[in-house]
Amino acid sequence: MAAASGMIDGKAFAAGLRARIAEAVPAFRAATGRAPGLAVVLVGDDPASAVYVGSKGKATRAAGMESFEHRLPASATQDEVEALLAELNADEAVDGILLQLPLPSHLDEQRAVATIHPDKDVDGLTPVSAGRLALGIPGMVPCTPYGCLLLLQDRLGDLSGKDAIVVGRSILVGKPMGQLLLGANCTVTMAHSRTRDLPALVRRADIVVAAVGRAEMVKRDWIKPGAIVIDVGINRLPPAEGEAKGRLVGDVDYMGVAEVAGAITPVPGGVGPMTIACLLRNTLVAAHRRAGLADPEGF
Repeated sequence: MAAASGMIDGKAFAAGLRARIAEAVPAFRAATGRAPGLAVVLVGDDPASAVYVGSKGKATRAAGMESFEHRLPASATQDEVEALLAELNADEAVDGILLQLPLPSHLDEQRAVATIHPDKDVDGLTPVSAGRLALGIPGMVPCTPYGCLLLLQDRLGDLSGKDAIVVGRSILVGKPMGQLLLGANCTVTMAHSRTRDLPALVRRADIVVAAVGRAEMVKRDWIKPGAIVIDVGINRLPPAEGEAKGRLVGDVDYMGVAEVAGAITPVPGGVGPMTIACLLRNTLVAAHRRAGLADPEGF
């Protein structure tokens, strides 16, 4: 559960969610004779992506699920990437497919993602998944915004009637976050780099989701007293004198905003841990749906 103070402890919430997922896996195994399976595809040798893939595999195995890791060289062609994804679409042991982004620059990310079968799209990024979300049809929801929604519901309960603003309109976070908040009956403002008088708009909101990719952009005087602030950003500042590397900060000026906000996620330790936990949740849900079982309770 969220911390009792004004800090929203995403790390603790994610640990609880992962534990509940692990507890649900044996029932699926008993019903189907197998564990849910997640396949992660990494193209190239980007160091950060390799770390992410490793951590996802470790978390998948810790939850009692099958982890399948596929690595292609940076020189892989579009046809080779899409052929691997097609194989995974047809693999009955695989319930979820995650294509680690970014891809090498010569590859068409959008086309590759669209190759993934929507029922296995645990990242929620295919056009079909986006359409289902917009229409309110059950489907796969992007992990990071879904994690943000869970943190908000844990802190506030029913979100109906809340005035929410999402700062950022990416397909990874901003746009699906807006759809999820609409689905929870919030009144939603979508803001971005060309929004006029952004501070005034943010100041109206009961819920602020910052996902714009600008270090500490959202300031104390932008926030209505008591508002709940979800900081999705992760930015590394230039190193100060004597530092080997700069510290990590979000899109929100945490120290200033924390003085007026009702609650706020820290960076790191806020939204980040929720992403992998929600990836496991999506894999569990996808496995149930593919097996013709009802969605697992509580997820």
